[in-house]
Amino acid sequence: MSEFLDWLAAQAQSRDRAGLRRATTPFKADEVLDLAGNDYLGLRRHPAVVAGAVAAAETYGGGAGASRLVTGTLPIHEHLEQALCDLTAAPSALVFSTGYHANLGALTALADADTLIVSDAHAHASLIDGARLSRGTVVVSRHNDLGHVRELLAHRTQRRAVVVVESIYSVFGDAAPLAELSSLALEFDAVLLVDDAHGLGVLGARGEGGPAHAGITTCDHVVVTATLSKSLAAQGGVVLGHRSVRQHLVNTSRPFIYDTGLAPAAAGAALGALEVLGADPRLPERARANAAALAAACGVAAPAGAVLSVAMPGPAHALAAVAEAEARGIRIGCFRPPSTPDGTSRLRLTAHANHTRHDLDRAAAVLESLVPRA
Repeated sequence: MSEFLDWLAAQAQSRDRAGLRRATTPFKADEVLDLAGNDYLGLRRHPAVVAGAVAAAETYGGGAGASRLVTGTLPIHEHLEQALCDLTAAPSALVFSTGYHANLGALTALADADTLIVSDAHAHASLIDGARLSRGTVVVSRHNDLGHVRELLAHRTQRRAVVVVESIYSVFGDAAPLAELSSLALEFDAVLLVDDAHGLGVLGARGEGGPAHAGITTCDHVVVTATLSKSLAAQGGVVLGHRSVRQHLVNTSRPFIYDTGLAPAAAGAALGALEVLGADPRLPERARANAAALAAACGVAAPAGAVLSVAMPGPAHALAAVAEAEARGIRIGCFRPPSTPDGTSRLRLTAHANHTRHDLDRAAAVLESLVPRA
């Protein structure tokens, strides 16, 4: 065996000893109740979403065919960008091929070597990677600690600063104090970048998302990123902000410039989801209410959005609970180090707006027997 394969084998053995082996497993949605996926509004198989994807593929083909700056910008991209602006009240939008790309593209374009990036300790991996690639000076602020953010901004020596947070954090399911962060960023002439992946479609009376619900999407210093793969039941990402931000990204963001445009079917599916959301604005409230019901079954506080987690004694316990739940017809997820910012192992559950009372009662009966009680 070569040195390369020996190294890979040693890495695999190390993961096995720590109980951290991961694998891809085909998911048969019809056989279990899904409390693991991110289809928060339950729209992935909605007829309007499927029809939107099919119509877009029939009209434009299987792919965009090129980068957005060559021939890959299609009318459906502009239609989708306008629809996202209409929902969030943002001045402009730019869609990317993935939410990960949206975060990489925004941070690498909006920060440089003379920028201080203040990143929340619970920030998603895509935000961490974007900050590292930006060449800026990265400092990590204590989670949701406004005083620490203020201290870091007050002592900066860089000309510019970007504060990086999520509207709802994907591990704990808690919300960032967005209005206060916006005011703090404005006070120190900093940009506030908010990843609204878990807020868009879930927060607000219409599912307008965390920043829009906080009334900050029209602020010049606020930039919002989001994915189209969760509440909007498709795939892709978006950056929302001042028109100058969009222009800057189009001209400087490498993950946008050098990537093929968002697939038409994904854009069509997202537009279908936006239409359904507009016609039924009760969907976000139902997702949040179902999340509160799942939290009650687990004996934890209700989350801010549709995702919640439950601490487990260790990775082996978390994996055993996932296996037991699946054997009983419930699909749940789990976070294990290094995916968790605090180093704990956690069960991860997601509520969907289309979960029925029967679904929730069935889930509660399983969860109550799996979750450790204090």
